[in-house]
Amino acid sequence: MNAKRTSARTRHTDVPYDPDDREATLAFWKNAITHTGLEELRAKRGRPAKTPEERKEQIALRVDKDVLDWFRESGPGWQTRMNAALRAYRDAKD
Repeated sequence: MNAKRTSARTRHTDVPYDPDDREATLAFWKNAITHTGLEELRAKRGRPAKTPEERKEQIALRVDKDVLDWFRESGPGWQTRMNAALRAYRDAKD
């Protein structure tokens, strides 16, 4: 039977200070950034919320294969470019 795997304690050589020296430990962690909890960390994640006017709406749209292939061949951001082309067409009609 295999031995149970356990987390090994960090080797002293992996630590940039002497863990047995209190002064060295405090000096290393002196400029560390403290936080008040997980909520503070979660607030920084992700993109900022958009206003309802800025949000996009997901739809199902049928497009000819050759048109879709042409947009996809242009690389990342093809959906944004397709949206810009539709907007330009809309604005040209006004």
